[in-house]
Amino acid sequence: MSQDPARTSAIGDLMRAGREMSRLSMVFRYAIAERLGLTVSDLECLDHLADVGSATAGQVAERTNLTTGAVTSMLRRLQQAGYVTAERDPADRRRVIVSLRPERIAELRRPYERFAEGTARLIEGYSAEEVALLVRHYDHMQAMYHAELDRLRCGDTAQRSA
Repeated sequence: MSQDPARTSAIGDLMRAGREMSRLSMVFRYAIAERLGLTVSDLECLDHLADVGSATAGQVAERTNLTTGAVTSMLRRLQQAGYVTAERDPADRRRVIVSLRPERIAELRRPYERFAEGTARLIEGYSAEEVALLVRHYDHMQAMYHAELDRLRCGDTAQRSA
């Protein structure tokens, strides 16, 4: 069964646009990290903590896809720089609870402000249905990323046949 050429072309355009957005997002993250004197992994950790409030070192390791040893070094560096606090979990003294220092949040948001304002203006032009479609698309893409990361962490490098 042949596919509609216009749909095939549109799907190709969507895939190219997605790859370019991903590339630019990565370049943007590197530029922000550099401006703040951080690594991209540091920035990912701080963004995660800004979203969730606090997390265990193990949760940070999972989120950043770093080893526990690398996370320990990163957290030590972020503590010394005054970005995070790390306290022993009173319920389980083996675990460390990491929290973003509230007084540093504004500093971390500043490099994103102009981009966030532009994004808000862009979204204003979309209908509620279009926004819902974008949210659904991002949710599905995130689920696919998580599944692929799990697969890669388990050492499964086999290619799927078409």
